[in-house]
Amino acid sequence: MEWRVRAIRGATTVSENSVEAIGEAVTELLDELEKHNHLDPNDIISAIFSATRDLDAIFPAALARKRPGWENVALLDVQQMHVQGDLERCIRFLIHVNLPYPHVTIYHPYLRKAQNLRPDWSLPPSRLPL
Repeated sequence: MEWRVRAIRGATTVSENSVEAIGEAVTELLDELEKHNHLDPNDIISAIFSATRDLDAIFPAALARKRPGWENVALLDVQQMHVQGDLERCIRFLIHVNLPYPHVTIYHPYLRKAQNLRPDWSLPPSRLPL
């Protein structure tokens, strides 16, 4: 079987700038990523997380690092460029993963208010291919 490196995007929003709220949102986002893409964390190469400037209670990558199987994933946090009027309290990711080719469908999880960023990728879970 042939394998290829693929990139998966995703985003979510946070109710408030607290460790608890950010932890809940990041956990939900990564759970959706793994569940709907049937990912084995050992196949994840790297993950870049960005957060808007109004989120500074904890690094999203620090939360990802605690997930089972993520201890060997290269993780990086950056601050999202500020653009006037952009979505507030938003965490985004870009994850590089080895996937079998041809891989049927990649699910890019856009949750909560971040669904407005990519409505074409924000499918309700019941309509997702499994």
